[in-house]
Amino acid sequence: MTLEGQLPVLGHRNWIVVADAAYPWQVSAGIETLDTGADHLEVLRVVLGAVERAQHVRAIAHLDAELPYVDEAHAPGVGALRAALATALANLEARVLPHEEIIRRLDEAGRAFRILLLKTTLALPYTSVFLQLDCGYWSAEAETALRRRMSDGLASGASAI
Repeated sequence: MTLEGQLPVLGHRNWIVVADAAYPWQVSAGIETLDTGADHLEVLRVVLGAVERAQHVRAIAHLDAELPYVDEAHAPGVGALRAALATALANLEARVLPHEEIIRRLDEAGRAFRILLLKTTLALPYTSVFLQLDCGYWSAEAETALRRRMSDGLASGASAI
């Protein structure tokens, strides 16, 4: 099944990962790993474009905290890739966490929700892009306001429908 075929069934709490070539094959039941055989930035562009066109989801990017510290001397080309990732992700909310923390979150999410992991041909460390899907038509602010109304009892007299 293609990304376009899977995206309609994905929703908030699902993840799409665009991973470098050495990313491990995680065994949580909900993690589906596909080898794209394609360029990292091209796969990322396709995924971001598909998510942007989808009305029901939006992406929150998670990046490895280690990436800014990877030295060009040990990983030639990493500087150019960092710049390309910054450009590609410029319009997204981005969070930076240690790599092991992101792996832990994926493992945990994969126990209850689907994770689509797309391995690319990129051979640079700490360059995977983790896209946590969130609701595209309901914001965190709207959810906070709803919960506040509920706890304040402002919906008294409202029906369950």
